[in-house]
Amino acid sequence: MSKPKVFVARRIPEKGLGLVRDFCDADIWQDEMPPPRDDLLARIQGVEGLLSLLTDRIDSALMEVAPNLRVISNMAVGVDNVDVAAASARKIPVGNTPGVLTDATADMTFALMMAAARRIVEGEKYVREGKWKTWSPQLLLGADFVGATWGIIGFGRIGQAVAKRAQGFAMRMIYHDPAAAPLFGATPTTLDDLLRTSDFISIHVPLTPETHHMIGSEALSRMKPNAIVVNTSRGPVVDSEALYIALKSNKIFAAALDVTEPEPMPADHPLLELQNCLVVPHLGSASKWTRDQMALIAAQNLIAGLKGERLPYCANPDVYN
Repeated sequence: MSKPKVFVARRIPEKGLGLVRDFCDADIWQDEMPPPRDDLLARIQGVEGLLSLLTDRIDSALMEVAPNLRVISNMAVGVDNVDVAAASARKIPVGNTPGVLTDATADMTFALMMAAARRIVEGEKYVREGKWKTWSPQLLLGADFVGATWGIIGFGRIGQAVAKRAQGFAMRMIYHDPAAAPLFGATPTTLDDLLRTSDFISIHVPLTPETHHMIGSEALSRMKPNAIVVNTSRGPVVDSEALYIALKSNKIFAAALDVTEPEPMPADHPLLELQNCLVVPHLGSASKWTRDQMALIAAQNLIAGLKGERLPYCANPDVYN
């Protein structure tokens, strides 16, 4: 019996790739960069399954050239790169990888917040540039955590994991998420109150039309001048141009971004000129165990779809109705 044909849009960790190879006739994109659009359209024709990454745009036009496509497995929590409605209309289940990256992303949120608050990157650069001549009582003063207010926008798995970690810092925690119940000592509040009263603000919402540029000029203008903003969700949730203006004019103290708009951020982007903006290349889930588990779940979703079984993690469960 022949194996089902699938396209894997990048080399993923062997934990998942081995499963895919064992069960499928797998065409694996070998380059470090994502497949260009024309290559993706060409390679998708005739396949029954697709294992995609967040860098791949999986839209209706792509599905049109793949009439045999039975499952899309996205190796990410978010599925904003997939036209889920178009997939549902074709009864194609879309898999994702929630849960396993919660702790890694929460850890990264804290790492970025602490680095921005205590000006770690600025300090390291200061030493490397030979500027460190003596101890100084006013050198690179940062922010204190104990007694400060941490505002969490989006109180799902990752937001809750951040709140759990903040407990150890004796912080006041508030959150904005109408769908979430209070946990870990965090108090629900309005977005306006959160923006006005928080010393630290972290963002943990999916990218939707409603959250696109949620943090723009108006939201930034409501923040305290000592506010520090961290985004580990999706880049377009924050308006990069508005953030640049707020940081450049010291309307807020600092920002740290694991995700950007655009992504990847070009080296000549204005935000990268600022000392009070820390940018890293989408490393939220970048721990060995986490990426192994993401690859494993992506493979399991793919194989379940090819078998005609319900996906372990499905972003559009309505396809089974």
